[in-house]
Amino acid sequence: MTPAGPAGALDRLARADRLLVALDFDGVLAPLVDDPSASRPLPGSADAVRRLAGTDATTVVLVSGRGLDDLATVSGFGPPVGLVGSHGAEFDARLSELLGRGGLLSDAQARRRAALLDGLRELVEATPGARLETKPAGGAVHVRGMDPATGAALLEQVEAEWVRDGVEATAGKDVLDLAVLRTTKGAAVAALRDVLGAGPVLFAGDDITDETVFGTLDPGDVGIKVGDGATAAGYRIADPHELEPLLHRLADARTGAVRSGPGR
Repeated sequence: MTPAGPAGALDRLARADRLLVALDFDGVLAPLVDDPSASRPLPGSADAVRRLAGTDATTVVLVSGRGLDDLATVSGFGPPVGLVGSHGAEFDARLSELLGRGGLLSDAQARRRAALLDGLRELVEATPGARLETKPAGGAVHVRGMDPATGAALLEQVEAEWVRDGVEATAGKDVLDLAVLRTTKGAAVAALRDVLGAGPVLFAGDDITDETVFGTLDPGDVGIKVGDGATAAGYRIADPHELEPLLHRLADARTGAVRSGPGR
């Protein structure tokens, strides 16, 4: 992290004519928990997200590895906050229309997904504590809360048996996500920036998968890594609680900048 931290960079972003704010959910807006279904955003961060989404010339999207419906349920967000699920494979209805996205899977991919889910379900059911999350493009095997050695062994087995031609794997914190089409959060954010005609981008993430965004940010963008681990982000904070005041600072500054006129 730079000595001054991200606050000054956010003040600069607040003066942009058009701004895209993209945020991961788990570990960023919501503290990590063993039971994914129990995850909820910090109330202060949720309030800041809604404030930003209500500001003119500002687009706010959540970009998550969760399936789209699951993300909507645990986050509690809907329009005007945009939702991108399954590492960029799913966009909510408003964003899909904006991007001109049609059906997700071909017939061959749908058959491959069905076989994949059958195989993953068999492995998960044989491993107490493991969980399978089904997604429109595949599934994710979660091992958070399990004995670390047992969880790691399961993920290795899943990768060995199911990562093959036509099935892509994305590793995260205590999870292996498998999909029958290639998607990344970085590609999703880039597509949104292009179609929205946005200038700078703010992205905050905590996981390995978020590096696909950090690694593609432009010099005028701001990337904030939440937590430990190697990163291409320009800034780092300790946990979701530290992000909350930063989002409110941006909302405050963005509101004032928009009211006084773009670029001033």
